[in-house]
Amino acid sequence: MELSVEIPADSVKAQVDKAYLNLGKKAHVKGFRPGKAPRDVLSRLYGPQVANDVANAIVNDTLPKVLSEKNLTPVNQPSVEAGEAIDPKKAFSYKARFEVQPDIEDVKYEGLELYKPKAEVPDTSIDEQLEQLRQRNAALKAPEPARAAKAGDVVTIDFTLSVDGNEVKDGGGQGVQLELGAGQALPEIDAALIGKNNGEKATAEHTFPAEHPREDFRGKKGVFDITIADLKERVPPALDDEFAKDIGFDTLIALRADVHTKLEKAFKDRSETVLAEQIVAKLNELNPCDVPPSLVEQQRRIMEQEVVMQARRVGQRFTKEQAEALSSAIQADAERKVRAGLLMAAIAKKNTFKVTDEDLEKGMQELAAETGKNVAKLRVEYREKAKRDILIGMILEDKILDFIESKSKITEGEPPKVEAEASAAASKTEEAKPEEKKEG
Repeated sequence: MELSVEIPADSVKAQVDKAYLNLGKKAHVKGFRPGKAPRDVLSRLYGPQVANDVANAIVNDTLPKVLSEKNLTPVNQPSVEAGEAIDPKKAFSYKARFEVQPDIEDVKYEGLELYKPKAEVPDTSIDEQLEQLRQRNAALKAPEPARAAKAGDVVTIDFTLSVDGNEVKDGGGQGVQLELGAGQALPEIDAALIGKNNGEKATAEHTFPAEHPREDFRGKKGVFDITIADLKERVPPALDDEFAKDIGFDTLIALRADVHTKLEKAFKDRSETVLAEQIVAKLNELNPCDVPPSLVEQQRRIMEQEVVMQARRVGQRFTKEQAEALSSAIQADAERKVRAGLLMAAIAKKNTFKVTDEDLEKGMQELAAETGKNVAKLRVEYREKAKRDILIGMILEDKILDFIESKSKITEGEPPKVEAEASAAASKTEEAKPEEKKEG
């Protein structure tokens, strides 16, 4: 949107006179006492600077007022283009270009057909979590009787690396521990070690990819000469009260109850997330409208940062083609989320949704339960406007989603043609793993 603003000559003159008056009080001009330099001298020395300062002052003073009078709220920083240079005898004009939220009158949101996955926790999921706990707390022992290495064993190796027949000085290692079959080593190394006995040697060959970080490795064949220095197998503890006590619970029943509680929350969270994703998709489908590019760009950057941070945590790298496809997907998803946000804001405005003090207190209590922080400390922390606004936004969004759900037809079960749900479920289940209370 472009907005033209013109300031009358008398207002411009008043701003220029004020600028020179202030300048005269503090300017140090050779040949004149402080505050005594004539205006014509100041004009010769500081004219362009004064004109620029006055133009900025006029824009900063008048633009907010004009926007308020016209009931306009920019969603990005306005770009200002001035007309002719400041002249105290003439009017001053400028143009402000900015984006505004689309004026959305009616939003179609009633009667949506939605699917809500079941939040019941099956016994098999609890058993899987308990088995993972056992494996994480397994003891490492030498196999009895001695045997060859197999997937799941933990081996300690010494190795050297040669590339194109030349040994790489910093490419080897001593006493390196890894679990076979867990993706901790190159597949060729895993394959070479499986079937070998403690103390035996193995050789693995690997052709490094063309995009390898080390330029001297790219596209070349590497040979790993490996010696198994130690071989251990995992021996998980029995699933009984003693095991439960070792990780901080009184009984196995108490441990199982803790696992169930955490899984139940994860399943419920996933169910609500799947439902919310469908609402976002349906709102976009039923209410096509333009969205401000700057808001989409802000959302895209946030989502991109989250993906990058996640990739760093798991050590994931993307090829050029994968990165381009991911960027395109993030851009499209950012636009959908921004549009859904604007549509939900319009629904909130029409239905006069508000966040009360009671809502905020409930939000604080829930946040304290999730983070383990003291609720009194959270109240102090969220006095900060930026954090308080984020909490208010989250509470308002939940209210709107609940309202839309109340107007929808909801079927229990998985939505059809869901491709991305598996990874979401896996991450939620991972978050549900019980924290071991064992210390030391």
